[in-house]
Amino acid sequence: MSGLLQKLFNIRQDEVAPTIASAAFFFCVLTALMVLRPAREALGMQRGLDAVRWLFIGTAVVTLAVNPVFGLLVSRMRRLPFIAATYGFFAASLMVFYGLLTLAPQSVGDVSGMVFYVFFSVFNFFSTMVFWALMADRFTLEQSKRFFGVVAVGGTLGAMFGPWLAQVLAQPFGTPVLLLVAVTFLLLAIGAAWLVTRLQPAATGRPVAAVDEAVIGGSAWSGFRASLTSPYLLGISGYVLILAVVTTFIYFTRLAMVAAVGTDLDTRTTVFAQIDLATQASTLVLQLIVTGHLMRRLGVPLTLALLPIVVAIGFAGLSAVGTLAALVIFDAVFRAVQRAIMRPSRETLFTVVSREDKYKAKAFIDTFVYRTGDVAGAWTEGLLGRLGMGLMALTSLAIPLAVVWGALGIWLGREQARRATQ
Repeated sequence: MSGLLQKLFNIRQDEVAPTIASAAFFFCVLTALMVLRPAREALGMQRGLDAVRWLFIGTAVVTLAVNPVFGLLVSRMRRLPFIAATYGFFAASLMVFYGLLTLAPQSVGDVSGMVFYVFFSVFNFFSTMVFWALMADRFTLEQSKRFFGVVAVGGTLGAMFGPWLAQVLAQPFGTPVLLLVAVTFLLLAIGAAWLVTRLQPAATGRPVAAVDEAVIGGSAWSGFRASLTSPYLLGISGYVLILAVVTTFIYFTRLAMVAAVGTDLDTRTTVFAQIDLATQASTLVLQLIVTGHLMRRLGVPLTLALLPIVVAIGFAGLSAVGTLAALVIFDAVFRAVQRAIMRPSRETLFTVVSREDKYKAKAFIDTFVYRTGDVAGAWTEGLLGRLGMGLMALTSLAIPLAVVWGALGIWLGREQARRATQ
């Protein structure tokens, strides 16, 4: 394993252990998320797609409310304790949901399903945000370009393992057992986070203990202010906003497809799990073969522009063909490029900002800004549907957005390089 990593991904011998530990950390986080995601999708659809659009608004409001709480944790606590507190809170919340589903199943209905949908969405954003914030804090820009793609493989394996577990366990044992599986992997993630902080020397050159003992400080609202005043962070916010809008256009089309399969909760959970499993397999191939080489040879600007190019071509082809098979292929390619290439490249952008911004501003951008884009995309898609303007209208919006998106990605990559030399 060590020799393979060094040969294929240009990882030095002293970097192999922290790379594997980081990949294991991401594996645990994504397994916990993806084992529950099919259930989240199925529960959210119980009252139809219009209800899901309202749930997007609810999630945006909750993420805005939670951000100052997270910012307060970052300001007052050392790094590892606030990371453990974040994952521990979500694990405890899942146990509450499990108790409700098993001890009082008669009380479970549309309302509790909507609450779980919002909770899971917040859980999804914060758990992945905390992981990538730690990666940006522990590794340098040069390191991130070489092995963030390798680290992301761990997440992809977890994202494949989670849906497989959901598919295997949902129908014979019921959906509630998936919550216990997620709790187990969240606890393992806390242990993996501790291991990452102990294995990798601090990027600043300070001893590991000094970084871990230091409290970041600042205000609970620092992330809000930085995200709205820094041109660089504003650019990242714009990039994330457009990403969320386009992703939501595709997401609601996928929900409509599965809605036609049937109304049974366990059946829908299984179908969503099968779709996720197929997507993750294609993502894994890209990560193993392409990602690290692209970032090293083409640079961050072009890798950030790659997904917008896929979107422009994909929507143009989809509007020309208009078949369900074409949509499934486009969706799979989009999500594979997003997770295998764009996400690792985007996370390198935070390696050149302050430690406070790596956690606080990143939390605001990756949760509230992203969910704001979700809301905008969901209601735009819904409005076009009610007006009888379907795929062609979405295409006419998506292609110009992709052009702006790609240009923004190129600017961010160049600005990152400029900041790195200062």
